[in-house]
Parts: sequence; structure tokens; C-alpha cells
Amino acid sequence: MLRLFVAVCGLGAATFVADYAILRYRIATNKNPYGKVTVLVYFATPLKNGRLEYDFQQPQDQTCVNALYPHMGMQPCWYLSRHREQRVNTM
Repeated sequence: MLRLFVAVCGLGAATFVADYAILRYRIATNKNPYGKVTVLVYFATPLKNGRLEYDFQQPQDQTCVNALYPHMGMQPCWYLSRHREQRVNTM
């Protein structure tokens, strides 16, 4: 059981490192490392009566990386294209 756990963790780490290396290569050779996805951001503010007030913003373009995992503080484009609505909880 321990060997299986170590093997799965090692495979995950190797995949992450390979994905990062491919992304760095694409950045160095300028081969489409970034993308843009239009997302809708809205704020959910709790009111005193227990309800939520929603404040919708204008759709914005968000920069993403063309990779399998998130890198450099950016989400992967495949993830953002499936999660175009982003809720921000206040307070």
C-alpha cells in the first residue's frame, strides 16, 4: 500500500515538473504559452436579514496559461473556459 502511495505521488510530481518545463520552453520560444478567457466576476455580500446581495461586474478578459496545472499564479485555460463565472464572497 505504501509503495502504491509513493508511486502515485511520484507520478503526480513528475507530471507537474514536466508540465512546468514544457510551459517554460513555450515561453522561451514564444510558442503560445498564454491565452485569454472572458469571465464574469460577481460579488456576493451577506445582508443583515440573512440574504445575499449580488453585484455583477462587466465581463473581463483573464490571462491564463496553456498548461495542465496552474503555474505562475495563473489558472490553466482549460479550467477557466469551464468556470467562466467567478464568485467573490465579501465579509
